[in-house]
Amino acid sequence: MKRAFDVLVSFIVLVLFFPIGLMLAFLIVIESKGGVFYYQERVGQNQQLFSLIKFRSMRINADLQGQLTVGSRDSRITKVGFFIRKFKLDEFPQFINVLKGDMSIVGPRPEVPKYVALYTEQQLKVLTVKPGITDYASIAYFHENEILAQAADPEKAYIEEVMPAKIQLNQRYLAKPTLSADLKIMLLTFLKMLGR
Repeated sequence: MKRAFDVLVSFIVLVLFFPIGLMLAFLIVIESKGGVFYYQERVGQNQQLFSLIKFRSMRINADLQGQLTVGSRDSRITKVGFFIRKFKLDEFPQFINVLKGDMSIVGPRPEVPKYVALYTEQQLKVLTVKPGITDYASIAYFHENEILAQAADPEKAYIEEVMPAKIQLNQRYLAKPTLSADLKIMLLTFLKMLGR
């Protein structure tokens, strides 16, 4: 049931979003060198690695300077990138990941291997389900970049404070993963994108 719902909604979203996606792709290519998409290795269900797809919002090789984005005005972010990040438009290509079966629309956000290596045995249980485009943690930490920008050591703050809190929210979701919960999370995410 969940898989059928994911496929149907993802197909509809991608069709409706296609004209906007073409425009964003054009703007991304015009502003800076590099491809339209950014691919990053993430840890999926049962600790299987997959390539997460996003619209490229940073200059090429920006991830070599660190995998965390700190503040909305990170110098690595392009002008177009700032706009698409503000409204989370860079995340839309992940509906392709959903169609491929790598992800679900709602589920724990997939993490990079570097940070998953720090998970406790209990925390690893969030990897027993498919990761999602959005979850309770995405809503609670919608402005995560700004939160980390206020920390003296952003990476330490992420590892010791933000990451455990996000995993705890994911565990809350896993305790009751119903279709109604998914619809609620999708609605709350949409409202967050609208700034409400």
